[in-house]
Amino acid sequence: MRDFADRVKRLLVGRSVPSRAAGRTPLPKRIALPVLGADVLSSVAYAPDEILLTLAVAGLAATAVSPWVALAVAGVLLLVVASYRQTIHAYPSGGGDYEVVSKNLGQRAGLMVASALISDFVLTVAVSISSAAGYLVAAVPALATHRVEIAVGIVTVLTLMNLRASRGPGRGAALPAYLYMGAIGVMAVVGAFQELTGTLGRAPSAAYEVVAQSGWDQGLTGLAGAFLVLRAWSCGCAALTGVEAIPGGVPSFQRPKASNAATTLLLLGVIAAVMLIGVVHLAGAVGVHMVDNPATDLLDAGAPLGEDYHQYPVIGQVAAAVFVGFPPMFYLVTLTTGLILVMAARSAFKGLPVLTGTLSGKEFLPRRPSKRGDQPDARGAMVLWVGAIAFIVGFQANTNRLIQLYIVGVFICFTLSQMGMLRHWNRQLSTATDPVGRRRMRRSRLINGMGVVGTGAVLVIVLLTEFTRGVWIAVAVIALLYLVMTGIHSHYRRFGDQVAIDDSSDALPAPAHVHAIVLVSRLHRPALRALTYALSTQPRSIEAVTVDTGDGVAQGLLDDWEHAELPVPLTILDSPYRDVTGPIVSYVRSLRRESPRDLVVVFLPEYLVRHWWQRALHNRTALPLKAALLLTPGVVVASVPWRLGLPGQTYIHQGLRITAPRGITDTDGANRTPPPTAQAAQATSDHPHLRTTPQENA
Repeated sequence: MRDFADRVKRLLVGRSVPSRAAGRTPLPKRIALPVLGADVLSSVAYAPDEILLTLAVAGLAATAVSPWVALAVAGVLLLVVASYRQTIHAYPSGGGDYEVVSKNLGQRAGLMVASALISDFVLTVAVSISSAAGYLVAAVPALATHRVEIAVGIVTVLTLMNLRASRGPGRGAALPAYLYMGAIGVMAVVGAFQELTGTLGRAPSAAYEVVAQSGWDQGLTGLAGAFLVLRAWSCGCAALTGVEAIPGGVPSFQRPKASNAATTLLLLGVIAAVMLIGVVHLAGAVGVHMVDNPATDLLDAGAPLGEDYHQYPVIGQVAAAVFVGFPPMFYLVTLTTGLILVMAARSAFKGLPVLTGTLSGKEFLPRRPSKRGDQPDARGAMVLWVGAIAFIVGFQANTNRLIQLYIVGVFICFTLSQMGMLRHWNRQLSTATDPVGRRRMRRSRLINGMGVVGTGAVLVIVLLTEFTRGVWIAVAVIALLYLVMTGIHSHYRRFGDQVAIDDSSDALPAPAHVHAIVLVSRLHRPALRALTYALSTQPRSIEAVTVDTGDGVAQGLLDDWEHAELPVPLTILDSPYRDVTGPIVSYVRSLRRESPRDLVVVFLPEYLVRHWWQRALHNRTALPLKAALLLTPGVVVASVPWRLGLPGQTYIHQGLRITAPRGITDTDGANRTPPPTAQAAQATSDHPHLRTTPQENA
């Protein structure tokens, strides 16, 4: 069974990876930008959808402000980029959000960020793959009714790929990102040229009328309209997701690491901001209409479109309008967009093991085993697979609904990280004396302070406007993760206190006597091997114990025992209810009550089978007994293995062929019976050859 399981494991996770091969190859900026920035670049694929969907609540006229909302989102994006550049210079060793917050705001705040990050990794996969499935459907409309199945399939394939991946992404992973940026760039340039020349086409949804929801007939007028614009701005800030990846991945860069990372982050922020503004502007120019419920909120000649209509993503509709006469370019845009979304999901498979490894080292998660030859990403990949599929199926691969859950964790991390940087600069300023250095610190503190205001505002707006629309689920998941990790840490702390050696205390008291019990059901070679092992430990007293369930087996064992004349007394426990475990546990506990300072060692014969299916045929009694006895204080359980199908050495005892441990032979090589020790002989004289102990069922 073990060999079969190992073959399956190797098939799934590949060969074991030596420690020296588990490191990362330093990345140049041209490779680090698409690899570490895939999440930010991919967010352009769904952030415009969120802006248009939110504004469409107030009708078609409200979508006219979408370019201004996109401009505001780009402003926050560049502000966050500037803030994280200060983090890179302050923590050149790779100060991720968890490290920054833990060092500056304390363990509890750091653990909250860690909980939000774990939630975000799962939602990154769910959101990115759901959006990727949407773009695949845009390229192949016949697949529209299978969007959930497609998303689940992509997550599964991605998980299997990451189970076997032993190295981080490199040049091969950068190519799709550059194709994506190039395709979007070409679309923006061609679309702008067509707009200037008056040849720009119309989106597939441009002919439909947008129905304002109840209470929004007056558009964006009044305080409610301003609040809706703020809500659209906060939803569009999904474009900021993944900015923290580069500050946390500074060690992955070539030297000078901090300088290269800061430059890469600035380039990434500018590229993402330009792409977002360009896509939103073109969406308005080609007349893209996006609504939350297209079956009822889009009208064709006054009639609802119905459930048969499938709404495609913004970039897909813009590409269809710009490249209306050149389908290959439309397919290139949609497929590369879907591919960058898959790359963003893959970044979660690389980031989660790093975070969980840090948390395991600090005992907030179960400790990792010392022997870790398998891929370090394997366990994290399975967690992401289960969590992402749960969200995809639960929300029917609806990117708009999943985004609301995603933004909360992202901006909790942003806000607390910037607050931690404020504390960092205040602490540095309290000891710095160099005027130039103090001016630089004050400038960095100002930038991080502005970052706190910007990200904090987004977080508050999301919590106020989207809490009942699903955000409460993300909050509950983050709170649950926080409580679980706190509980694990508390357990490890109590465990350390209990097992720690106190220099002021006396040595642990040794047991007064050792009483050995050998559990037998019939007289055979495994039972005799257990007896031999028990005698070799030289206990103060020893006995064999069996249970009489009324089927005559115990009487047969007694007859065999008398015939063999073994130097160990046999105790028979009566079990009127045909239970085996209860009487033995009760008997062992009675020995402990009679002599609390004695140590009871129970020797349990156990079969080792050669094939996995044989496990169902053996050890049906041994395993429950072992589990029950291990919970009894003052009792040690010693398993005496007997491997089926493997011949062993034998020796002669009273005419019986008895299996002997390796090495028990006379000097002339003849097999012999090990004589009972003095303690065992004395124990034999203290007990009758047969002692029957009636025992009620425990």
